[in-house]
Order: sequence, then C-alpha cells, then structure tokens
Amino acid sequence: MKNIFIINGGQNFAHSGGLFNNTLTGWTADFFTANDFDVRIFNVNDDFEAMAEVENFKWADIIVYNTPIWWFQVPNLLKKYIDDVFTAGHQNGMYASDGRSRKNPEINYGTGGLMQGKNYIVNSTWNAPDTAFTLPGEFFNETSVDDGVLFGFHHMNAFVGMTKIQGFHFHDLEKNATEERIENYRKEYNKHLESIFVTEENLIK
Repeated sequence: MKNIFIINGGQNFAHSGGLFNNTLTGWTADFFTANDFDVRIFNVNDDFEAMAEVENFKWADIIVYNTPIWWFQVPNLLKKYIDDVFTAGHQNGMYASDGRSRKNPEINYGTGGLMQGKNYIVNSTWNAPDTAFTLPGEFFNETSVDDGVLFGFHHMNAFVGMTKIQGFHFHDLEKNATEERIENYRKEYNKHLESIFVTEENLIK
C-alpha cells in the first residue's frame, strides 16, 4: 500500500471560495481510497504546525497538490504553507542543504534533497481556457502550464528530491463551468489517475 498526502490549495479569498478545488480533492481522495491507498489531506485554510506537516511529507510516498492559479502563481496560503514546511524540513528529512560545498560552490546546486524515491503530482485549476496555452498568438505563447507558470513549482519539488508524475490541468472554470463540462472533467481525471496507478503497466502502486 502507498501513502498519499493530498494538499488542497483551494484558498477562500475574494470571489473565490475554493469550491472546485474542494470538489477536486474529494475526487482525488475517493479514487485513492477506493484503490486501497492510505490517504491524508491538508487544507490550506486550516491552521497547521510546520513540524507536523513535515512528518506528513516524510510519511507520504506521493504528494498530490491541488491548487488554483491566481495571478499566475499559487495562492498565498499555499505559498506560506510551503515556505514554512519546507524550511522546517531542513535537515529534518526533506533536504540537507542546497547540495553544494564551500570547496566548490559553483556546482551541484539542487542536489541536497532527502526525499528521493517519493513522487509528486500538481493538479491546477484555471479561469484561462486550454487554448490560451496551445494556439499561436494566444496569451501564453504556446507554452504549457508545466513549462511556464509551474516551472518554479516543479523545481521546488525537485530540490528536495521528489520526482514528478504528470498532473491534470482544469481550464475555463469560470465562464464555461457547465455541469456537463465538470462531469466530463471528473471522468477524464479518473481515467488519468487510473492510467498511472491502476493499469497493468503501473509502476507506482
């Protein structure tokens, strides 16, 4: 059995109540529970103790981040959580150092992580349609979510030694969030998870 730690980044702020990320976290937990994984969940709206959250990261085999994207970044409560928890994890099971030595500080940056063998997934939710990333002349200049806005987020996880599993990105959730589209997203997301964790070719479970 694998241990799954889900982080719900759906912060309640301004006109956003984090409702879809609550739904997404429910889908995620239901999938893993139904497939006999052990699941823990943290919601960024809740209080936390950094050292206790470090233990959740150390316990987990797979970290699942479910996050909206606000102003092309993760919400401020998720960023604070990461800052506090990753800092508390310094020389406490998450990372030892930045990997360099004072003898030769120009090389080996980013090799001091202690979480090798663990995986992470980033699922993101957007107002922007997927065509904003794929069509010539549109806003993101044909740069994907992972190679663009989430570039730094992926490197943050690599810094502590974790390896990426491809996430799922949900688009156009304000102007085009019909019941039919949400249901289609649910089915597509479950198929995505099944292809990684349940199929015969699966190397994760």
